[in-house]
Amino acid sequence: EDPTLERSFRGHKDAVTSVCFNHNMKQLVSGSLDNCVMVWNFKPQLRAFRFAGHKASHMYRTLAGVYSVAFSPVHALIASGSKDRTVRLWQPTVEGKSTVLKAHTGTVRGVSFSADGRMLATCSDDKTIKVWSVATQKFAFTLSGHQNWVRCCAISPDGRLAVSGGDDRSVRIWDLNSKRVVRVFEEQAPAGGLINTVAFHPDGTCIASGSTDASLKLWDLRSNVLLQHYRAHTGAVTHVSFHPTGSFLLSSSLDTTLKVWDLREGQLLYTLHGHEGATNGTAFSPSGDYFASCGADEQVMVWKTNFDRYLEDYTAVGVQKVPRGGEPLINEAPAAPAPAPIPRAAAASAAAAAALEEYEVEVPPPLNLADLPESLAATLQHMVGQLDVLTQTIALLDERLTRNEDYAQRLDDKLSALLQQQPMQPQQPAILQPPSQHQPGPLYGGGGRFVVAKPSSSNNNNAVGLSPEIVDGDGGELGPGTYDTVEQYSDQM
Repeated sequence: EDPTLERSFRGHKDAVTSVCFNHNMKQLVSGSLDNCVMVWNFKPQLRAFRFAGHKASHMYRTLAGVYSVAFSPVHALIASGSKDRTVRLWQPTVEGKSTVLKAHTGTVRGVSFSADGRMLATCSDDKTIKVWSVATQKFAFTLSGHQNWVRCCAISPDGRLAVSGGDDRSVRIWDLNSKRVVRVFEEQAPAGGLINTVAFHPDGTCIASGSTDASLKLWDLRSNVLLQHYRAHTGAVTHVSFHPTGSFLLSSSLDTTLKVWDLREGQLLYTLHGHEGATNGTAFSPSGDYFASCGADEQVMVWKTNFDRYLEDYTAVGVQKVPRGGEPLINEAPAAPAPAPIPRAAAASAAAAAALEEYEVEVPPPLNLADLPESLAATLQHMVGQLDVLTQTIALLDERLTRNEDYAQRLDDKLSALLQQQPMQPQQPAILQPPSQHQPGPLYGGGGRFVVAKPSSSNNNNAVGLSPEIVDGDGGELGPGTYDTVEQYSDQM
């Protein structure tokens, strides 16, 4: 049986960037470029929680967004990283209380808890990875070594190592005890892509990475060699997740697809079509029975794995099934049946209707240029080269755009600070003084200059207090608070 779409959640107002399951399988958390964190409850009678605590720019609303979220595998705690350079720790309850962690000086791109829930790793455009103590909610130490922005990070299952990847095209392995780099796997420039995502295998012996060159790579930490290399997608790989057994890998991409890989056979199992835009994040449930995806279409989707026929020969070490009480965990309410897989020939018309998934189980054999006419082979090679150049150009443009956004953010922060330091005064008419005879100067060709004298501002000792905001369903501000439980969000397509 193929993977099937079980439920979808709508409520975000911009692209969804990250998704993660609660360890108790009662909730799902997502982060979005709409600057909000949302917690989806699988029980239909419970509303979704919208947490609006991360701050957007006062001048540029585009300089906002939550880039990564993670559920603690032990505690009832959510971590989120944002464009506002902060990390927040949320309680996934109706109160939505949060703690702000400040240490990064750039956009926070990734957050990851350790398996025991004691540590939190975060990475940022400031080229560093920072490790925090969850118990004290305090900064612990910094890992420095990347030469460019760090886009992803993760902690090993045993808590001894960390992995990170970024725009310097390197995947770095860190010893958390010595706080030093112990291994570096580098992409070969210019062919190699920027590292968008990294993940540890459940047994901690290897790591997976996905990059902007549309490839997936598996690296062995014991022998320091490349185990597997897949030309996985036709667009940049945005996220990878290991199945709890370690036998399967799930990847998302800008090409709008999700792909499931059989790592023991080294082949593609499924290509899933459901999102109507780029897919940005993936996550397996703790038991591996379900997985979630999110994308630019502002949706979060939950899929039934249905890998049972492949798992008969595999033994999952330490994987415990979540009790179900005889009923499906996700489908606690009657849901519309998922559409059956459709043929490739009818994909266009069916997709325009209600079908949300399409599977490609068989992988076509690679094209052998030697079997083609010489002129056609040369043309194809030239096209591939031009596509590589185009991909690199787009990556450079994206990098420059992000730098411009960061520069605009710094200008906006300075302007906000100046506005807070200078309290608002009642407007008074300006006093125009006649030109001074002792200070000649041109004024549009004239012989003097006007000096505008403004009333002097008095000292104001009142501190400006900042309070969280409640955001209702229309995005308006209601008052102090950090949550909204007014709006009911639909969880059906």
